[in-house]
Amino acid sequence: MTTRPDPVFEQPWHAQVFALTVHLNEAGRLDWSDWAARFGATLKRHGLSKELNGGEDYFAAWLETLETWLAEAGATDAEEVREVEADWREAYLSTPHGQPVHLKSHR
Repeated sequence: MTTRPDPVFEQPWHAQVFALTVHLNEAGRLDWSDWAARFGATLKRHGLSKELNGGEDYFAAWLETLETWLAEAGATDAEEVREVEADWREAYLSTPHGQPVHLKSHR
């Protein structure tokens, strides 16, 4: 019997936000040392006493850092992020289980 290793990411969105950040770095859009400093500051704001083990809290901090960086880079603004998040939540909640989620187009 073959055992499967535990997944590296707890949730699909964790892998997606990680991959997007790596892609931005590889495309020369994001400097990794700057990213690490920003992410470290976010983790510190969230409290180092928490167990940030790569789970939900860790990736919530990762996403917060990425959203802030995107806004500061002029790639998006906070209002647009909130709109897309609300649209995603609405699309996700109104989609029958097992069906693909379709997000309305932005921009």
